[in-house]
Amino acid sequence: MKKTVVLLLLVLTTNGYSQFAKSMFSKDPIINLENWQKQRLYFGYYLGFNSFDFKFDYKTPGPDIQVKKTTGFNVGVVADLRLQEYINLRFEPGLYYTKRDLYYPNQPLEKDYLREVNSTYIHFPLLLKFSSMRTGNIRPYLVGGMSTTLNLSSNAKSKDDNFEGKFRTKQWTAAYEVGFGIDFFSEYFIFSPSIRGMFGITNELIHDNPAKGPSPWTDNIDSMKSRAILINFTFH
Repeated sequence: MKKTVVLLLLVLTTNGYSQFAKSMFSKDPIINLENWQKQRLYFGYYLGFNSFDFKFDYKTPGPDIQVKKTTGFNVGVVADLRLQEYINLRFEPGLYYTKRDLYYPNQPLEKDYLREVNSTYIHFPLLLKFSSMRTGNIRPYLVGGMSTTLNLSSNAKSKDDNFEGKFRTKQWTAAYEVGFGIDFFSEYFIFSPSIRGMFGITNELIHDNPAKGPSPWTDNIDSMKSRAILINFTFH
């Protein structure tokens, strides 16, 4: 009985894969969703992963702050407006969660050595998508634009700072984004994996209160800007 079930699953898997391969990569594929790209406006959603970092600019040379990155997740929606055959305007608001650990090599005490920066972002990117000609059921594209981000985890209004163990960041930041992806046209939907780089253009740091004395955590930082790699899997 078990052998029969395994054999049946192998047959179904092989048959499904062969149909997918014929649909996507064969010499004469069946064209899926042929008129989809002619729509003026369409919507979708995405799930994905991120890896956020900080870029530090220092006032004077000194020991670099070490950043330990972790893998976060993304979820959001997509609104796509067709401007012309090969150019689309996309709005992709989403929720991004990430965590970064900052290590200060010149701090001898463990409680001063590490600062955790947890961030929950509401991300608002406005992007231009430049698509190539469609080849069968595949259409590569480039994407780029600007974004603004609201950090829900920001403690910008807190009077406590690093002297009380709190690393403060601003609520709103801006960045530019560039990347590429591929549209795969299946029978019922478009699957669109993409990878983008995000590069912050505004300083995210809030300096410690100078009335409390010299701060070994923020005094030497001229600016601190987020940068990230974003991997999204979009469905239309």
